[in-house]
Parts: sequence; structure tokens; C-alpha cells
Amino acid sequence: MSEFAPISIYLVISPLVSLIPLGVPFPFASNSSTYPDKLSAYECGFDPSGDARSRFDIRFYLVSILFIILDPEVTFFFPWAVPPNKIDLFGFWSMMAFLFILTIGFLYEWKRGASDRE
Repeated sequence: MSEFAPISIYLVISPLVSLIPLGVPFPFASNSSTYPDKLSAYECGFDPSGDARSRFDIRFYLVSILFIILDPEVTFFFPWAVPPNKIDLFGFWSMMAFLFILTIGFLYEWKRGASDRE
């Protein structure tokens, strides 16, 4: 049983460490705000304009999709971040093939004008 003591201590202390900072502000918070401006909508220092449920241009979604596709690919560079004497020719050429495929995709997006503004 003593071999499980560190795990038991961890399981007791870790929720306390995470829940105590969440609960400390509640006794000090007030329900009524003396400043009604704090409860109003705020957009970068300006009064909100237009309806939040209006239609967006499709290019906003294209940019987000391109970000979702291209950003995680950076994680594939981590295995390549080893000392040069530890990587062999297979590792080098596999990364070159990966970069070639990325370049082809980037050129395709560029040609289609996915990131152009109008």
C-alpha cells in the first residue's frame, strides 16, 4: 500500500491546486455592478456595429481552413531537428519530399488566389 502513497497524494493535491484558484474570487465578487458600462458589449473600443449573426465572406472561412491545414504541418519538422550527424540520407530525402509536397500545395493555393484580398 505504501507504494501507492505518492499517487494518492497526487490525486488529492492536484484537484485542490486547480480548484482553489477558481474558488477564491467568489467570496470577493459582487452580484450587482455599479458600472453598467462593464456589462455592455465592447468591440475594440467602439460601439458594436451591425448584427453578430450576419453573413461572412467565404474567404474568412478559407483562411481559417488553410490555417488549420498548414499549421499542424509544422509539427512534422520536429523529427528533423536532430543533430546533422544523427540523420541519415533517408531522413534527409524524406523531409525534402515532404517540403516538396508542401511547396506544391502552397503554389496551388497561390495560383488559385486563396489568400488574395479584394
